[in-house]
Amino acid sequence: MGLHDKVCLITGGTKGIGAATSIAFARLGAHLSINGREVDESAQRTKHQIEALGRRCCVVAADVGKPEEAIRCVHETFDALGRIDVLVHSAGGRIDGDLLRLPPESWYRAFDVHVHAIFHLCRTAVPYMKENGGGAIVLISSAAGLRGCVGSIAYGVAKGAIPQFARALARELADDNIRVNCVSPGIIRTRFQDCLTSEQVKANVENRIPLHREGRPEDVAEVIVALVTNHFVTGETIAVDGGMTMRIA
Repeated sequence: MGLHDKVCLITGGTKGIGAATSIAFARLGAHLSINGREVDESAQRTKHQIEALGRRCCVVAADVGKPEEAIRCVHETFDALGRIDVLVHSAGGRIDGDLLRLPPESWYRAFDVHVHAIFHLCRTAVPYMKENGGGAIVLISSAAGLRGCVGSIAYGVAKGAIPQFARALARELADDNIRVNCVSPGIIRTRFQDCLTSEQVKANVENRIPLHREGRPEDVAEVIVALVTNHFVTGETIAVDGGMTMRIA
């Protein structure tokens, strides 16, 4: 799929991986709808970067973990930009805690924003894609969804559901020429990692990541762009993690 004059909706598109993906799409000629919980400084900065590339951009403030706001996010995108060709679900956040200490509401919130949002976003966006004769969906999982991680059971289980969501949806939508894929980032230098101490960062780079460096949002964005533009890949999950999840120890 070429991206010139296509419309791409990116949840969590105002910061981090979502923002990097938005700008990468704009460089290839796409118009963007970027979603965040609020129209803050990061949202304005990303919007200005996209518009500086000569592309249209709207910011949709919505908490996509709430069904009615996820649905509104899609409809506002169509109303503002006239079509929807690509959906990237990048919204999410840390949810720490083990089985016995995690508040139940945190468990449910993990699934609301990472999994249930996909259901509502796709149910609303797919009919628009069908009108265009096809489309592409990319879901963001995590290395934590591919392996067991201590202290983040809700986050890991919710992220672990996303690759299967991508496979099931890819099979269901293949006849409509809508491709669905998944990306599983590892340790990427965004605000998500700000809670780590310098000792933890050092341990990650020296002991956990075979390439011995943290990833950048742009590293993930490049893979998302490839999955959207390649017309013959669907139902796949690609790890972008410096080799972290392929290692034995």
